[in-house]
Amino acid sequence: MALKAKDPKAAEPSKPKMLIFGKPGVGKTWGALDFPSCYYIDTEGGADLEHYTDKLKKAGGVYMGPEDGSLDFATVIEQFHDLATTKHGYKTVIVDSITKLFNTAIAHEAERLGDKNAFGADKKPAIAFMRRLVAWVNRLDMNVLFIAHSKSEWATDAKGERSEVGQTFDCWDKLEYELHLALEITKTGPARKAKVRKSRLTGFPDAEVFEWSYEKFAERYGKDIIESAMKPIVLSTPDQVAEIERLLSIVNIPAADIEKWKAKANAESFAEFTTEQAAGVIKSLNAKLTPSK
Repeated sequence: MALKAKDPKAAEPSKPKMLIFGKPGVGKTWGALDFPSCYYIDTEGGADLEHYTDKLKKAGGVYMGPEDGSLDFATVIEQFHDLATTKHGYKTVIVDSITKLFNTAIAHEAERLGDKNAFGADKKPAIAFMRRLVAWVNRLDMNVLFIAHSKSEWATDAKGERSEVGQTFDCWDKLEYELHLALEITKTGPARKAKVRKSRLTGFPDAEVFEWSYEKFAERYGKDIIESAMKPIVLSTPDQVAEIERLLSIVNIPAADIEKWKAKANAESFAEFTTEQAAGVIKSLNAKLTPSK
């Protein structure tokens, strides 16, 4: 077995993948549009107003609205696939709001199920879509900002009584654990603040509050990382996929092991493996055909 680990300092720093949420009017979208070269996916149709589009155009960004398919999960996932695998000049992708996209998928499934809807069945397709979307987020060499609505956060005390303890984001409840950072945006007078609600980053300690602006965020994260050009991933070739399938028809590999390979690659199929990952699978399968001496 070839060992895969490397010097941790040799790994390139990842671009931020983050969730921001807050009440309407606190400046979530306005601050996000200052990130460099935005590919803006507007699920609510509210950012087609002139002051938003002027700001987006000035920053070298582009706009995708509901009329372009921003409310269709499959279309949005396809956009992330294409952004990850195509050479382009965009550096940031924003989904605003991820709440609307997620809840619309739930509503469509609830309507489809009708009286058969029970025990959260209407959420299952939306959650499956979210998992697929997050898989592409993790492969995408771009800054990713999911903007969410806020909702009341509740807690149960020792007596079993529930009370409101603050605000949280309105979306798939596992989303904050899949990303680098979750920020709650608030506004007092003209001041916009970001509170760290969940973090994997040493520069953003839990519960810390800082000014919500691109400049302040970039100072902490590293402007050179955020503003660097994206590098597309190169997917496996049809010949590589065909060779993997041929070898799998010869070599007996448990289905559970194959699923582990796909999970590790953040891929649903061998067609979504990178050329390097596919080459590794082919090498491993060929090794199993050759008896050890």
